[in-house]
Amino acid sequence: MNTERSPERHDNNNSSALTPKGDDVKKGALFRTPCSKFRKVHASFKSPLHKTQGAELGPTEEVAELERRRDELDKEIAQLETEGYRVEELEHHINVLHEYNDIKDIGQSLLGRIAALRGTTTRDLYSHFGLELDD
Repeated sequence: MNTERSPERHDNNNSSALTPKGDDVKKGALFRTPCSKFRKVHASFKSPLHKTQGAELGPTEEVAELERRRDELDKEIAQLETEGYRVEELEHHINVLHEYNDIKDIGQSLLGRIAALRGTTTRDLYSHFGLELDD
């Protein structure tokens, strides 16, 4: 098996050349999404590993901040309990929502597979099965 590359040819007559020439690079020929409606598409990369102000805190300040946050959460829990909510009831409600979301994801997956087999869109299947797009 030959792993050497053949030399590239650049025909001047070929208007569909893939390699930008001269000023094309400056005009944005290398952008993948030049017509994007999002402004930050061409922004420089910002690493998530950069230190933030919170990371500059010392251990004692960080502990104090965590204790303050814990106190806030305790107050919120106490307020919810005075409004009649119970922790067990909220945990049950969260579990039921997780189950609902799992079932909905399976349904979406099945609709997608059926649409692919029929050569149609999932939007068309929603109307076929009497479902609302908000479902």
